[in-house]
Amino acid sequence: MTYADIILLSGSGLLAGAINALAGGGTIFTFSALVAVGLPAVTANATSAVSVLPGQIASTTAYRREIVASFRRLLPFSIISAIGGVAGSLLLLNTDEGAFRALVPFLILFATILFMSAPYIATFGEKLAACRTTDGVGPFATALQGLVAVYGGYFGAGMGIMMLASLSLTEGRDFHALNAAKNWLACIMQGLAVVVFILSGAVDYSAVVIVASASILGGWGSVVVGRLVPQRVIRWFVIATGLALSSWYFIQ
Repeated sequence: MTYADIILLSGSGLLAGAINALAGGGTIFTFSALVAVGLPAVTANATSAVSVLPGQIASTTAYRREIVASFRRLLPFSIISAIGGVAGSLLLLNTDEGAFRALVPFLILFATILFMSAPYIATFGEKLAACRTTDGVGPFATALQGLVAVYGGYFGAGMGIMMLASLSLTEGRDFHALNAAKNWLACIMQGLAVVVFILSGAVDYSAVVIVASASILGGWGSVVVGRLVPQRVIRWFVIATGLALSSWYFIQ
């Protein structure tokens, strides 16, 4: 690994850590940087998932009280998220490298469109929450969460936005309840996916050390970034980068 590679991976980790803490979408940066330094696409995706997991766990611990309070209600979602996360990771590992590389521009474009649509998805979720007739987890919400979990284990970028719709059916409009549930379930699906990736040997640990360390620093520095840069600017930066990267991969 060259000094240029280290700088690129460190920069992507810093960006991902800060952006994940403020708006989400940081996986686009870490995955693309790992591919740029020469890792195969499947290995890059697995390595990126391992690298961002510590930040995901840290975010989840901040909501431990809310998670404990709603644990019984979230149990069906937790189970389906575990199953979907493992299924998605196994699907990734069994995808041919060439086939996955061909999917990359579509996956990044899809994640970018999700990010662009986040306000509309949140509004849709609020409408679902207003229409719900029970505090339990129904079959539609469970099936929707299952699809999100498979996607989360397979690629992951934008899965939090997708969960705004499924979780509104159980958590209603409470911001902290939604965030707590989203972080908890993301930890489950990505945590188990990471276990599968590690056991399969599909992880580049030298890259993990660099990206994960930088991501943690980026998360800490997000407070400063959030004060200096308006969230709208951050959102459009992520969107513009996602569109540019997907276009680049389509050309390649």
